[in-house]
Amino acid sequence: STQSTWDLMIRIIKRGISFPLKTKANGLLSPCCAVIGAQWGDEGKGKLVDILSGEFDICGRYNGGANAGHTVKVGQTKFIFHLLPCGLLYPQTQNILGNGVVVHIPTMFEELEQLVKAKIGWEGRLLLSNRAHIVTQMHLNIDASMEKTAGIGTTKRGIGPTYTTKMLRKGLRVGDLVNWELFVKKYKGLYSELQEFFKFDSYDMEKELDELKKYRGIMVDKNMIIDCVDFIHNQRRIGKRVLVEGANATMLDVDHGTYPYVTSSSTNIGGACTGLGIPPNAIESRIGVVKAYTTRVGGGPFPTELKDKMGAYLQDVGHEYGATTGRKRRCGWLDLSVVRYAHKINDFSSLIITKLDILDQVDEIKIGMAYKVGDTVLPDIMPSTIDELEKVEPVYKTMPGWKTDISRVKYYKDLPQNAKNYLEFVESSLGIPITWIGVGPGREEIIQKQ
Repeated sequence: STQSTWDLMIRIIKRGISFPLKTKANGLLSPCCAVIGAQWGDEGKGKLVDILSGEFDICGRYNGGANAGHTVKVGQTKFIFHLLPCGLLYPQTQNILGNGVVVHIPTMFEELEQLVKAKIGWEGRLLLSNRAHIVTQMHLNIDASMEKTAGIGTTKRGIGPTYTTKMLRKGLRVGDLVNWELFVKKYKGLYSELQEFFKFDSYDMEKELDELKKYRGIMVDKNMIIDCVDFIHNQRRIGKRVLVEGANATMLDVDHGTYPYVTSSSTNIGGACTGLGIPPNAIESRIGVVKAYTTRVGGGPFPTELKDKMGAYLQDVGHEYGATTGRKRRCGWLDLSVVRYAHKINDFSSLIITKLDILDQVDEIKIGMAYKVGDTVLPDIMPSTIDELEKVEPVYKTMPGWKTDISRVKYYKDLPQNAKNYLEFVESSLGIPITWIGVGPGREEIIQKQ
């Protein structure tokens, strides 16, 4: 409505962010918008979710668990959320951990302490789907044990084993906590079954159960456990706007990523529907998050990876260390084959290019345009196996850098011409509009491209 549009404009003006209200492609006017990583994760999804979530009524996570790492800088304060939705930073925004998320409850409450210290109220604004699965110490122990032999490069946060028990139809769900006696019975039964099969390191079951009972009391008393499908349906019916927050990214999707070097959930738009119970036609805008270069953590093929001084430079200047594990991220040039593949799956309405400022002092910038094996350029199809992907070499386009600090630029027209050339080349090569550009870590260090 006209009134709601004016209300939105007033909120934006009060926050001091300079961008016009244009179209639904940038998410600002969309009734339901999804933010999805288009590479191997760590693209800076939290930055855009933070910008948008202040304008939405609901912010919902749909996949993954505490293996994500969304970093948001507000003034001089840095918030690192592994599990919590970024919308919790705004007092008017309701937040949901959907049924597609796996929840380590102690981590959730530890992260809430960041908000308590910053004097940001969370009570009544964090809800959990009763169908979301619970990560327990047995899952953590199994994960650590399996990683010793598998070497996939997981975060050892129990994510894979929790999704495994979910698919085995043996899992513990958040809704099970309501009936405590029945939950304890299910918990002990699962422990016995998994111990027999995985032979994981034993631990003090009663200690974990006591801790879970304490948190269960808080969650029940504060009415945090809900039917997510019914809640979102009813909120959408009365005109509430929903922001869908993805974790991990397209190339880590369990089906479409670089299997087996992937996460254990559906990270793409399909996961958004199943992980929150939102119908596909409701998600009007889908914004792909693309770092101006490429990074990945853990093992697996990485065609544009730089193992030279330039790779070390990007790692150092970009502070490329995992928010969840602290591990160094592998760095390389932007790979458009990856982004095109992500677009085929997600049909992005627009893109945000993040961390463009990290390229400020680079003389020449390369962009991966295609893959080749020997002298043969391959069709625009992402190889499905590790063996195939490890054989490819990228075909590069080289562009001049801009050698200028852009971190204080507020408007697209004020960017150096070579920076605009870089962005417009990416935009035209992909056929996807770029609507947002990150030029620094702060909340205000973002440009809207008109």
